Amino acid sequence: MSFSLQFSHAAPASVNSPLLALVLPQDPSLDDALRAVDTPLAGAIQRSIARRDFRGGRDETMLFVGGDTGAQRVLLVGRGSAPLTLAVARRAAAIAARQACKLGTGTMHIALPGADAGAIEGLAIGAAAGSWAYPDLQTQPPEKDRRTRLQSVTVLGDDTDAMRDGFAAGAAISEGQAIAKRLGMMPGNVCTPDTFVEVGREIAARHGMTITVLGRAEMEQEKMGSFLCVAQGTPEEPRLVALEYRGGAPDQQPVVLIGKGLCFDTGGISIKPAPEMEWMKYDMAGAGGVMGAMEAIGRLKLPVNVVGIIGSTTNMPSGTAVKPGDVVRASNGKTIEIINTDAEGRLVLADLLVFAKRYNPAVAIDAATLTGAIVIGLGAHAVGVFGADKAAVDEVLAAGSAAGEPGWPLPLWDEYKEQIKSEVADLKNSGGRAAGSITAALFLQEFVDGYPWVHLDVAGTAYSQVDLGWIPKGPTGTPVGTFVEIVRARARR
Repeated sequence: MSFSLQFSHAAPASVNSPLLALVLPQDPSLDDALRAVDTPLAGAIQRSIARRDFRGGRDETMLFVGGDTGAQRVLLVGRGSAPLTLAVARRAAAIAARQACKLGTGTMHIALPGADAGAIEGLAIGAAAGSWAYPDLQTQPPEKDRRTRLQSVTVLGDDTDAMRDGFAAGAAISEGQAIAKRLGMMPGNVCTPDTFVEVGREIAARHGMTITVLGRAEMEQEKMGSFLCVAQGTPEEPRLVALEYRGGAPDQQPVVLIGKGLCFDTGGISIKPAPEMEWMKYDMAGAGGVMGAMEAIGRLKLPVNVVGIIGSTTNMPSGTAVKPGDVVRASNGKTIEIINTDAEGRLVLADLLVFAKRYNPAVAIDAATLTGAIVIGLGAHAVGVFGADKAAVDEVLAAGSAAGEPGWPLPLWDEYKEQIKSEVADLKNSGGRAAGSITAALFLQEFVDGYPWVHLDVAGTAYSQVDLGWIPKGPTGTPVGTFVEIVRARARR
């Protein structure tokens, strides 16, 4: 079922809609525009505010039922007392959209008094996030028992170029996040490495990008022993997909986005515990984020050159699988002792980082659900950010903050390198439990040569195992927003 976003500068009181959502701050008051909405309701909104039945707290909602014309229902959504940001607007719009889905209204209008362009962008992203679902593999109930899914949302805002640009950015990012989330929700027998090839070709065709696809034979020619050792336990063809978007000058160095795409991760010979292993279908969220970002960047037609690279396979135990103690050679010639076959994402990324050098990156940013250690360290609210180039790290941190995907920097001190020294190879693929996210990033740094680089560990933020209120459990869309904002910020320079 398709979903569409529209922008309108109509006054909230003038719309004919099954549902009008109004996003209000803590302890709200009604301006003239909102009093006009309240008039057909005989002042019910004002009375509810005066009686403190509705206080505008974060995620608070109150529904009013109107007549057959105009706003048939009015939903108040609280955004709390925090300053108005893209993330605040996004969350409130997602809450509104989820309520619309429960009501079965099919369409919705949403307004946020005092919104700027960033808040309008957040409303568009949030409305799409709150309405998103993956019903493809479910048998639907009889038609009489179904609630109509939210198919259309109109964001109301001022009639200015800035507002329209904000809405266009939000709509583009929401399309990119939908791609990332759909890839994430697909089970491992549906989303395979070839799925990334198919999606990549669709994006390339829509936006005039160049696509390069490597399989096992081509990767062998490139001597990608690190990537291929992960894939040697599965008969499925591993895939490296590179999308090239040329929006800038021909001689402009590109921003290179890199994503880990493990369609399923059993851990290999170092097999994971059975409980909750099904969540490892999300181990491709970094690659999904790259695909989603390339879609959004193509829609926005940003005047920057961008390359998106993903590496996809599955990590399976078998008679041919890589074993602890094996030594493999990456495409830059470095040898790696395999300590833990469940530390496989960094092995894929190692060869992708070497591959990225051929594009002469202005900066390269990789994203991966890389370590459980980052979840222990930062939980589900911050992306782990690593890099030796302070300017590049600061750029990524600023982009994540602006996109509502905040990150937190962690150190890459030489002292931690002792943990990944090997007695039989150039380095080990695991330094043990202590500082696990840091040693994983230091491992990746060994394959970066001559370009600024930042690593994003999104293991705690790319998907959620619980309902977050504003979005259900499952994929969150991270890091699409961060990737797109990095490129947008460069376009504004």
